Amino acid sequence: MLKNKPLKITLITLISIGFIYASIVLFLIFSGTRDTPSTSPDTVLILGAQVKGKTKEDAYPSVVLRERLDTAAAYLEEYPEAVVIVCGGQGADEPDSEANVMKNYLIKQGIPKNKIIMEDTSTRTKENILNAQKKQPLNNTVIVTSDFHVFRAKLLAKRLGIESVSGLPAVSNNSAIFKSYTREIIALAYGLLFDW
Repeated sequence: MLKNKPLKITLITLISIGFIYASIVLFLIFSGTRDTPSTSPDTVLILGAQVKGKTKEDAYPSVVLRERLDTAAAYLEEYPEAVVIVCGGQGADEPDSEANVMKNYLIKQGIPKNKIIMEDTSTRTKENILNAQKKQPLNNTVIVTSDFHVFRAKLLAKRLGIESVSGLPAVSNNSAIFKSYTREIIALAYGLLFDW
């Protein structure tokens, strides 16, 4: 019994530390869900998510991506002078690049084609922002993404030198919300420590 006591203490300590760390990360994620976008944006940066369909011709945004695009389209009605950058490459299981599907969707929503810039090579959030910076200077930038993803997206943008950045959270009302939050807890934990 005594031999196992140090092991039990170590195990309880590790579990406690893990619980506290996960709680802090979850608090940060929730803080991003309440972010308020700028009222004077020059750039609206929409982060990609999965694209569905079998061919390029019938490609369409997933529920998560559609939530982001609809949120962005409503915001752009208020601020039509802003330039839009749609971000996202083509995954192995996607029929078209996320950026191209996003562009086509926004055009159907009435966003002028000449206001949309495509960034269609990135595969992760940091690349989205980094590659978008190469398309045009990101000054007063609003990042549109899922509510659970806003804190991390802004964190990475600031680390990449974008000083004036705000988030526009797309409310997640889909069936994958638990999975999304679980994945974001892990991704943010990694981002806080290693994504510099």
